[in-house]
Amino acid sequence: MPNIYEPEFDEPREHPGFRARRARIGRQAGGERLGLSLWELPAGQAAYPYHYHLGEEELVVVLEGRPSLRTPDARRELAPGEVVAFLRGEDGAHQLVNETEETIRFLAISTSGDPDLVVYADSNKLGAYERLPEGGGLRALFRLGDTVDYWEGESRPAPE
Repeated sequence: MPNIYEPEFDEPREHPGFRARRARIGRQAGGERLGLSLWELPAGQAAYPYHYHLGEEELVVVLEGRPSLRTPDARRELAPGEVVAFLRGEDGAHQLVNETEETIRFLAISTSGDPDLVVYADSNKLGAYERLPEGGGLRALFRLGDTVDYWEGESRPAPE
């Protein structure tokens, strides 16, 4: 049985500037349509790139520390206990960064179970994710500058 006070961190992130530990509590509990993750974010690191979802809505609950939140409107410091919603679409773009000397812990709650498209505004990428309850599935990222016309590569079927 998962426990946020004794988490099993099952998704470490080791990319420079984005080092974090994530326990996918919702998945560990057997959830299929709701996601719950406990994040542990060391000093000087970002949890993830600045992004927004086209299919998924999120809530963040700060448990410990004071993460910096970046949104389309501004940057501001969050306080322990603060809850922030990120709606679908460009207005819900967000990123959490630890600009303090303390480790930060927060919960992320999300709708889940359906495929999601994620736009990474700083790097001009699009991610397509299948989001299977047990993990895995389609996970592909594309540069938005590589888009093609709807009819590119298509031709009328040959007669039988």
